[in-house]
Amino acid sequence: MATAAAAKGGEKPALRKPVFVKVDQLKPVTNGHTLTVKVVSANPVPARGRSGGSGPAVGSRPARIAECLVGDETGVIVFTARNEQVDMLKPGNTAILRNARIDMFKGSMRLAVDKWGRVEVTDPASFTVKEDNNLSLVEYELVNVHE
Repeated sequence: MATAAAAKGGEKPALRKPVFVKVDQLKPVTNGHTLTVKVVSANPVPARGRSGGSGPAVGSRPARIAECLVGDETGVIVFTARNEQVDMLKPGNTAILRNARIDMFKGSMRLAVDKWGRVEVTDPASFTVKEDNNLSLVEYELVNVHE
């Protein structure tokens, strides 16, 4: 492999330039997206108290989660922000989402960034958000085709 040979030789492998996509290009159950979005709104999700034994470990803090409506000039989508991402994604902020993925929740698309991705707050973008094209309102259904 070229990357293994480059690592042994002391050279760093060449990094790929990120390919930025627009919100309207997102498809269900895909990952590896890099996009620049503006935050339209952010609503914290209340933490659920579990009485069962399958909850978080004793002494650990519950995860902070917020549902943020983010978008660009092509449309908007719901972004699930977790823990420190909640503080970064305030309404009016512009952010770059790297290695984002599309999760399905009750048949609709949600954008998320896990530990392998990155959320960066950046300079305000010059575009206006197209709020009438909400991709999270489109309901998808899994269809099994038997031949």
